Amino acid sequence: MQLNTLSPAKGSKKNAKRLGRGHSAGQGKTSGRGQKGQHARSGGYHKVGFEGGQMPLQRRLPKVGFTSKMAAYSAEVRLHELAIPKEDVINIEVLKKCNLVPKKVNKVKIILSGELDNSVKIKGLAVTKGARKAIEAAGGTIEE
Repeated sequence: MQLNTLSPAKGSKKNAKRLGRGHSAGQGKTSGRGQKGQHARSGGYHKVGFEGGQMPLQRRLPKVGFTSKMAAYSAEVRLHELAIPKEDVINIEVLKKCNLVPKKVNKVKIILSGELDNSVKIKGLAVTKGARKAIEAAGGTIEE
């Protein structure tokens, strides 16, 4: 079998109706559009979702969902990312300098993901229970 020999199965493709080609063609004169009215005119139709003046479905249904504006000002740092900064004390400024959190962030939380090998000193960051155990087990300290 080759690409140039492929063709659709017999009878699967029907020829399109030839509109406006005379009475004998089956769709002559008005070409199946009826006599008069908006649908018979060229270019005469309406926008998507228009329901004849009735309030459209997309406006009748309630709005759903919510995007928090505060999400832009908070970030999470994984535990294994604390090995990247070389400073003694890790705080928000150090994380911003190492590009671990965006510049406009003012709240950072350390979450348990990965492992921590070296001891670190955390200052002014929120820490989850699991991350707190892992940091203290590695010999690190946490200051609120």
